[in-house]
Amino acid sequence: MSDASVLVAELTAGDRRLGRVTLNVAATLNSLTLDMVDLLQAQLDAWRGDERIAAVFIDGAGDKAFCAGGDVQALHQSAVATPGGPCEYAENFFTREYRMNYTLHTYPKPIICWGHGIVMGGGLGVMAGCSHRIVTEKTRIAMPEVTIALFPDVGGSWFLNHMPGKCGQFLALTGASINAADAIYTGIAGRFIASEHKADVIEQLLLQSWSADARANHALVKHTLRPFSEQSVSQCPGGQVEPHLGTINTLCDGDDIHEIIDNIVGQQTQDPWLSKARDSLAHGSSLAALWIFRQLWETRHASLREVFQSEIQLATNIVRHPEFAEGVRALLIDKDRNPQWQYKTSREVPAEQLDAFFTAPWEQNPLADL
Repeated sequence: MSDASVLVAELTAGDRRLGRVTLNVAATLNSLTLDMVDLLQAQLDAWRGDERIAAVFIDGAGDKAFCAGGDVQALHQSAVATPGGPCEYAENFFTREYRMNYTLHTYPKPIICWGHGIVMGGGLGVMAGCSHRIVTEKTRIAMPEVTIALFPDVGGSWFLNHMPGKCGQFLALTGASINAADAIYTGIAGRFIASEHKADVIEQLLLQSWSADARANHALVKHTLRPFSEQSVSQCPGGQVEPHLGTINTLCDGDDIHEIIDNIVGQQTQDPWLSKARDSLAHGSSLAALWIFRQLWETRHASLREVFQSEIQLATNIVRHPEFAEGVRALLIDKDRNPQWQYKTSREVPAEQLDAFFTAPWEQNPLADL
């Protein structure tokens, strides 16, 4: 096995090939670095115009994770190096990552994502952008950014707003973990296939009669995956989101964000999933909860392009603010799990403080050309 962070292969399929990209840093749960983002972008760009490549298959090395997110410690180093000012590495990372995510969402050829194991943050951004999204019995998905004072980015403003009821808002505010059944119910994934079938899925994809017609090739992917889904039905775990949707909708039915936070944090419940979600929001950044809620509200009717343009604005402002650095320090650097948040409650946050995060920090948006 190569020690390259991203493995690239072209698997022969008659006259046409299946491009395969493997995130290959199992030791860090395949967390994305800027180099990995650039490699993914370059490969997608190269294969887009390559008539020999009919479809793309993306997976992660090892059995634990597809991708646990972005390399947050590198983002933290960038943020603390220039407190309050431009953070070159972090801002470049977000800009190029979102551009790569947008490429995935708008790619004409079929992209099959094998979302096995942990799929969080930036990993969910990759999976959500793929046209054929597979989850397995070991898939564990979360966007726990409230705990480090970030927000569900990488297109989260798009896919969370398209979920049933208020579950996107609830997942964003609490960082609640979901499984394969939840992923399919919420639309994050398209198919459940037991992990034991992975090699057979790739083998069957290679046996298809691919053509130069992208639409026909999408149909071939569906045709190939469908039998594996049918064989795997009994192995799909029980979900949490659909059974709890009534409760989620009630909790999120507040007059404003402060009341919604009160509802979630004030729950007297013995339900393990709801309890964990409650505690995550309770210990998270109140400031982050406000910008998470506002970002979802402001992008609820936005196009995909507008979503990424708004996300880069918010992400840039966040990494320039000390709340993010403190959140990462407490959870991932010192690991004392005792962040000193700027505000103890959401009601203490001045309106102008929140407004500043939604004000452009530059003359031209770096994703204006999407």
